[in-house]
Amino acid sequence: MAAVLTGCGDGSGAPVDNYLSRLGRSLDRNIEPASERLPPLPRARDLKLDLLSGSIDLLDLFSLRGCELNITIGKSNSSLGKLANDSQRLLLELEFLALAPACIAALDPTEDADLIVTLQAAIASKREQLPARIWNATLGGPEFRSFWKRPARLGDYPAATGGQVPTALARLAELSAHWLDGDYRAGTEELEALLADVRRGDGGALLASLELQRSGLTAAMPALKERVQPAPLCFGRTPSPEGRVVDTVVRKFFIGEVQPWSVEIARRRSELMPAVLALEDHLAGAIPAAYREWSLQRDQLLASAVLAPREHARSLAALLETCGLRPGADPAKPG
Repeated sequence: MAAVLTGCGDGSGAPVDNYLSRLGRSLDRNIEPASERLPPLPRARDLKLDLLSGSIDLLDLFSLRGCELNITIGKSNSSLGKLANDSQRLLLELEFLALAPACIAALDPTEDADLIVTLQAAIASKREQLPARIWNATLGGPEFRSFWKRPARLGDYPAATGGQVPTALARLAELSAHWLDGDYRAGTEELEALLADVRRGDGGALLASLELQRSGLTAAMPALKERVQPAPLCFGRTPSPEGRVVDTVVRKFFIGEVQPWSVEIARRRSELMPAVLALEDHLAGAIPAAYREWSLQRDQLLASAVLAPREHARSLAALLETCGLRPGADPAKPG
């Protein structure tokens, strides 16, 4: 099945599109889905949080010889360290936080008092900025931008999806909780691979599918309500030939195709979204206003898209039951 993401009614062959085309003909009504779409993810620059570098000067670095932290500070202060991407920068910050306490303990409180104060201040600053560091490396980074990007076509989505992306999302949410709780060594060697899996994720395809479901099924509601009163689909409570055509369309294309597709979309949503929401919850204090506004609209889409098939099924039942038919029942058998 191919689904062009401009919505239904474009002859794409998507389950919702195919069904609405047939339903409109059987009802002799035009069904035109709205073109309303979730806005794209805010620009990268609107999601990037500016943070203090917190570098240690060379004189202090010289005083830390023999301490593991010396190597970490050296990497951070190097030209490569200063140009590191956000995920690598996060790893350096976590490494600093993991090594700094032991380094302070190894210093002489009398001779190295000023250096101890410097390191303690650096620890406090890095802890304070850690949620923002994690944000920049995950939800605010390029991998999640790719995750939310809409594909040109849905194809047979979500049939070709698997468990790798949900597993990566769940692990990132888990690791963020560990880091914020002070377990700075947890899973640092996994970060880049997890982000690579997220980059290949299908968040954008999921949202596009939900939009297709919501806009299409919602657009059919007026046409269904118009045919309830008066009820030209029936002779009394006996279905007319037209009524039987509508019933066949509903059984074959809504119940037979759209509903199974909707179930698969709901399954994929349940695999992807809980971990995304958990990660957002962990980083709530660092989320930029632009993303917060976008995620609110996203969540409204998630809620309304879930309701659309149920409301559509109720409208179908109201129409067909005027003819003594029930959606999904065998019309050859008595009800």
